[in-house]
Amino acid sequence: MRAVVRAAGAAEPPGLIGGRRLPAGAVVAVAMSGGVDSAVAAALCVAAGVPTIGLTMRLWATEAVERLEGGCCSVDAVEDARRVAARLEIPHYVLDLAAPFQAAVVSDFLEAYAGGRTPNPCIRCNQRIKFAELLRRARAVGATHLATGHYARVRVDAQGRAALHRAADPRKDQSYTLYHCDQATLARVCLPLGGLPKPAVRALAAALELGVAAKPDSQELCFVGGGDHRALLRERLQGRYAPGPVVDEAGAVLGTHEGLPFYTVGQRGGLRLAATRPDQAPLHVLRLDPRRNTVVVGPRERLDRRSVAVTGCVYPDGRVPGGPLRGTVQLRAHGRPVPAAWRPGAAGHARIDFDAPEPGAAPGQSAVCYVGDRVVAGGELSAWGWAA
Repeated sequence: MRAVVRAAGAAEPPGLIGGRRLPAGAVVAVAMSGGVDSAVAAALCVAAGVPTIGLTMRLWATEAVERLEGGCCSVDAVEDARRVAARLEIPHYVLDLAAPFQAAVVSDFLEAYAGGRTPNPCIRCNQRIKFAELLRRARAVGATHLATGHYARVRVDAQGRAALHRAADPRKDQSYTLYHCDQATLARVCLPLGGLPKPAVRALAAALELGVAAKPDSQELCFVGGGDHRALLRERLQGRYAPGPVVDEAGAVLGTHEGLPFYTVGQRGGLRLAATRPDQAPLHVLRLDPRRNTVVVGPRERLDRRSVAVTGCVYPDGRVPGGPLRGTVQLRAHGRPVPAAWRPGAAGHARIDFDAPEPGAAPGQSAVCYVGDRVVAGGELSAWGWAA
């Protein structure tokens, strides 16, 4: 296997995984979803000569899994992971994490939409399940480190402090979704794919005959069957939403919405407004007001924000900066980073001042600050302007 990995140009010196050297006696547990990325991550751990264990999370009850149509939580995905582990000749365990996943990810997702916020459940899953509960269980079965198929890099300096960096392939970079990783977590995490482009990962899977080389990438919302999150909201939030007015910024009623969970800031379609003049600019959702059960709309330019507030701030190096951080800020998993200043405040708050107006920022979204390609701060948008 190592010869194949070396021939593909992906081999690292023995004992190195994702550019970091593991101590003698290390054992790596790999989070295996049944997809190509985690399969190759496991193969690279084996090729590094480090004892490796495969772990697959079972996140849904059997009857619920059947409707997920082959996603990363499905029965087929578990079997794919099992077959890859057998091919690599490593132990493989399936862990029942359905209860914590429901409590920490799905319920949080539903509560956010019920409150008029726009959540990112992948961030919450990484924070509370993969790099918390799964890491805890990995250590319980004898592993010292956890490896995943995420595209990001962990670098350790001469003083032993770890830092999270963007992946070498910017098109696949997932560091945005990992910003919650603190020093204790980063000390235990290996990211074997951080230096590889996706085509090279698929080529490795084919060369190693892992059986998943051509498998499509999973949907972003793994727990939403068919990709329609509104259907899940209707099912699980029954009785918690009601129709209400759609108004302009002056308070004039323009139409009726079906419930706040079905609208997001920046949305243009599906507003069900009364007929407007042909020369009138299209209207977008500017904000959601849960207290009044109101959707406020206006022209696109009213979405532009020079400042946003952040709450629940985390700093991967464990220290709140003594002054502003100058770098770039990313507001979406696949969004473009934009120049900005991150200004730390008290009690986990911060303010972001953008160099140029930024459209479509919504409460509930995550903001991640980078200096170069290094993650230096992250948090959740709470309201416009300074968070008191």
